[in-house]
Amino acid sequence: MRTIDQLCPNCGLCCDSTLFADAELRPDDNAKRLAQLGLTIAKKGRRKLAFSQPCACFDGIYCKIYQDRPAQCRRFECGLVKRVAAGKMNVRTALEKIADAKHRAEKVRTLLRDFGQNPVGKAMMHSYSQAMSAPIDLSQGDAMDRHSELMESFRHLMELLEKEFLR
Repeated sequence: MRTIDQLCPNCGLCCDSTLFADAELRPDDNAKRLAQLGLTIAKKGRRKLAFSQPCACFDGIYCKIYQDRPAQCRRFECGLVKRVAAGKMNVRTALEKIADAKHRAEKVRTLLRDFGQNPVGKAMMHSYSQAMSAPIDLSQGDAMDRHSELMESFRHLMELLEKEFLR
């Protein structure tokens, strides 16, 4: 069984907005066709096109357009996939790291909801930025503690993602 077949259906962090807020299309991608397949395509800057995360074609386990997915998706391999394929990590350890990352991501999403952010359908990074830029209501006794908890939880998640998934 291929490494991707063992890890990716248990993960999805590259599709659910945990790792990325969007993914740029490549020149060889057919933006019109990808939009017809269900991707939400938008301009990014003056000349680039991208599709937003969470990906509209990700069902929580699989990509609904896997055979027709964009070049960026075809090329991306997370650090875990690379290390398992190279024999530097076993599948069980990689699955444990995925479970840890998903647990941390869910904690951040829960805290974001507490801050009035609805992370469903919105990139985690955007929800986090909005929550952190909102004024803190100091009349609520635990406001600073909740703010600190969100910052700390997000930092722990980002450290894990950087170390294990983006290298």
